[in-house]
Amino acid sequence: MLISEFANTVGLSTETVRFYVGKGLLKPRRSALGGKNSYQVFSAADVTAVRMVQLQKSLGYSLSEIAELNREYRSGAKSALRTAEVLRKQIERLQEQRAQLDTALSFLTQKLAWVEGGGPGEAPQFPC
Repeated sequence: MLISEFANTVGLSTETVRFYVGKGLLKPRRSALGGKNSYQVFSAADVTAVRMVQLQKSLGYSLSEIAELNREYRSGAKSALRTAEVLRKQIERLQEQRAQLDTALSFLTQKLAWVEGGGPGEAPQFPC
């Protein structure tokens, strides 16, 4: 698919897609169409790559860290040991986020029950 269709599919602007290509986060193939300025053609693998970038961003990775992981992976330095290390770190970050979300959800649920119950006694406090 061409850039506009790809951007629409992944929910990014074409400018962001171009930025990701420039940073090496995406590696679309070049089409023979377009002459000297050949078209970039994106595949299902590129959709997966964007989803991974979005996941890694949500885990707190910087774009520089994401680009480095991508370069490492594409260069063939993806030993099973290194891949497992990266995956463990990502799982750990997700578990931390889940714990934070569980805490927030518990607090909000208690607060809602308190409000709907007419606010008797002290309001629930967010745990430290």
